[in-house]
Amino acid sequence: MFKNILLFCIALISTTQLVAQESYTFGQLSDFDKNFTVYEKDSTANAVVLFEKGNNEFLVIDNKIFIEKKYYVKIKILKKEGLGNANIIIPFKSIEKNSEIVFDIKAITHNRDSQNNLSQSDIYRVGIGLNLGAVKFAFPNVKVGSIIEYEYTLLSPFIYNFKGWEFQSNIPKIYSEFNAKIPGNYKYNRSLIGFLKLDINESKKEKNCFNVGFAYAAECEVLKYAINDIPAFDLDEKFTLSPLNYLSRIDFELASTVSFNIGKVHNYTASWEDVDKEFKKDKNIGRQLTKKGFFEKNVPESLLTEGDSLTRAKNIFNFVKDRFTWNGKYGIYRDIRVKSAFDNKKGNIGEINISLINLLNSAGLKTDLVLLSTRSNGLPKKSHPVMSDFNYVIAKTIIGGNTYLLDASDKLMPFGMLPYRALNYQGRVMDFKNDSYWETITPQEDNQHYVLANLELDPESHKITGSYNEMNSGYLAIERKKVLNSTTEDDYLNSKEKLIGTSAEINEYKFLEEQSNEKRTVENFTYTNNTVLDQNTLYINPFLVKSFGSTNPFTADERKYPVDFGFKRTYTYAAKIKIPAEYKVVEIPKSINLSLSNKGGRLQMLVTSKPGLITVSFKLIINKEQYSPEEYFSLKELFKQVTNAQNNSLVVLKKL
Repeated sequence: MFKNILLFCIALISTTQLVAQESYTFGQLSDFDKNFTVYEKDSTANAVVLFEKGNNEFLVIDNKIFIEKKYYVKIKILKKEGLGNANIIIPFKSIEKNSEIVFDIKAITHNRDSQNNLSQSDIYRVGIGLNLGAVKFAFPNVKVGSIIEYEYTLLSPFIYNFKGWEFQSNIPKIYSEFNAKIPGNYKYNRSLIGFLKLDINESKKEKNCFNVGFAYAAECEVLKYAINDIPAFDLDEKFTLSPLNYLSRIDFELASTVSFNIGKVHNYTASWEDVDKEFKKDKNIGRQLTKKGFFEKNVPESLLTEGDSLTRAKNIFNFVKDRFTWNGKYGIYRDIRVKSAFDNKKGNIGEINISLINLLNSAGLKTDLVLLSTRSNGLPKKSHPVMSDFNYVIAKTIIGGNTYLLDASDKLMPFGMLPYRALNYQGRVMDFKNDSYWETITPQEDNQHYVLANLELDPESHKITGSYNEMNSGYLAIERKKVLNSTTEDDYLNSKEKLIGTSAEINEYKFLEEQSNEKRTVENFTYTNNTVLDQNTLYINPFLVKSFGSTNPFTADERKYPVDFGFKRTYTYAAKIKIPAEYKVVEIPKSINLSLSNKGGRLQMLVTSKPGLITVSFKLIINKEQYSPEEYFSLKELFKQVTNAQNNSLVVLKKL
């Protein structure tokens, strides 16, 4: 069969090339290509796609239906940082006896005085994961100024894997075009994701275009989508949800098929009512939620019976959290075996949290499973169920009229708080006795970073000494605990000394256990700044600790997608600076009072001076989890003021 597929595909190559020559001729460069040196719309670009095109079509080979995906691209390397674009990876699926095939690979490196063709012996096929392989190659003789172009064909037996097209990538594109020819028997939901609009959006019908051996041929829908001047997508942009939410692309999802012989309709896009029924029967989730009897036999009876409802819920949560160790896997659609996970004291997210649900229900506390998509996985679609959108499960219980969302996989996470990875706005509650429904995920709001500092100038050594207490609460406390658990004390204090100053030395450190708890950390630092100050004029920056570091995290001229912090937070810094009697205050930092619209945030700084003492009060309030692109400029200016205040605020003293 493989030989037949190759022969069939080779026979199609000449025809496909004739069509492609309307836009490009492989191996030939235009004057525009040769003279292209700088992309004026983005002077920072290290490479740019000059032209990109894809063609997708359904084929019949040996009475089986395949999708043929042809891809072509031409890229100009502008800077040495762009040389990585010459290393190509083409992924393909391989499931049991079915596999996608990548073939007819051509690649050329164009330099000003030469052309270098890719040798077929330099093409490698490797495995990259479960049911995934890849074709890999590197362009020969690539340097700054080179133009690289390549094309290939992928033949897929997986008609459900007709996913669409990504217009946007990590480098800008001058032109990107996607073409498809889809038989009318296949219905796909399609959606345009991202902020870019199509410059070409064409759809037309072609009769008698697809035949699988019956007396009549199906009608096809012929699609053409294209966008000009596509900006690069910054995959490293700070404070954002998954790029999958914003990357400009066309998504296709198989909704239904109609058989070619009897006209029977098979629906792939189900309703939530259909999903609810399937989940009850599912051996990985539905059946694993019915193991109350197992847990009742294997845990102390007192765990399920003693105390009021909230006490029992907390005791069960802590029992599961302490017993299980998360293996780092999510595992919600397969490999869920709560009995073996309980015995092994180790499991995936599904096994841990479904065990928690079983135990809570055994204690008479009605608890439901909640399907989630993690922050890195993208937001789930709400218009209709797409089960592949979900990759995580948690528990929901209501006690005393209060709703608690629980995840026992993180040993540092308190009762009622979800790990940061799960703060993705919406989850689907699978209430098997009633209908499933959407649940809003509201993060804990009390997330504070508070520093109280005392600075004192030694008039003899002209060095600054002092101490400060640092308190973190909520998610900021969890972050601090993870840092403390993952590093040695010496490394931790070295990193703190660098933040205070290159000449700073922390003389004593205490983690204040009696003031800390599961939602709060309190630390005390005593330090000396060993820089010898000028004896006549002293310049002192009062900020020992800086919120968000010393640089503005928002530097882009504009932002097309939201800024997402995940949770609200407040940063407070208060300092007292003791001034020796032989010095007078010449200058203190100016006060700041800046607010965002709609109570979205605020920055306040007040510095006061009286004989022998200067006090500094600084507060930054981030009062929203997410800020829209329209709010970006105000947020950028707010953080500009924050970093300027913390880096450049100076107290100036002169010796009397």
